[in-house]
Amino acid sequence: MTLEASLGHTFRDPALLKRALTHASASAKISNERLEFLGDRVLGLVIAEKLHDLYPDAPEGALALKFNALARGEACAAAADNAGLADHVILAASEAASGGRRKSAILAGVCEAVIAALYIDGGFEVARAFIERYWASAFASLGDDMRDAKTALQEWAQGRPRGPRDAPVYKLVGREGPDHAPRFAVEVSIPGQGAEIGQGSSKREAEQAAAGAMLARLQS
Repeated sequence: MTLEASLGHTFRDPALLKRALTHASASAKISNERLEFLGDRVLGLVIAEKLHDLYPDAPEGALALKFNALARGEACAAAADNAGLADHVILAASEAASGGRRKSAILAGVCEAVIAALYIDGGFEVARAFIERYWASAFASLGDDMRDAKTALQEWAQGRPRGPRDAPVYKLVGREGPDHAPRFAVEVSIPGQGAEIGQGSSKREAEQAAAGAMLARLQS
């Protein structure tokens, strides 16, 4: 399948798509950063509109949690991966050699830039179709409680009726692997509740894993 077939649109201006795929490491002059700015706003509007229609009785706070889960960088990177954008990203040789095609931040930025290119070249409905196609599984996985593990653990600690209400403390306890594919280990502890360790490809992911492990134990 060609890239345009994957995107669901044949570009009248192929140079626009090329620009959307060009990371700043390859060319700061014609990079995709301005398109990324626009694509982020188009993505936000589509997600907000769809959530508003799907959950007519949900309060603003619940919609905001769902929105954040769908619009964050990890969701954009996953969509980029599903759309096959990684193989088409234009990078400096050094960035490509260091694993840039698998970096979440680069994939997320390219995805937002491609959304902007689709919007400019084909209009809002073309951009919307791409988002609805590659965010379908993310929408399907939305649950009633959209708090992330760190937020839920923080609220658990604050809500204890007795004993110290100390906030969870996170500490980086390990890092291994090459720069382009690191693995982090983070420990979370709460006074009187012991500690748990989580791992991930970023410190944020490891913190979330540690918080999830702590919650699973506390709620079992």
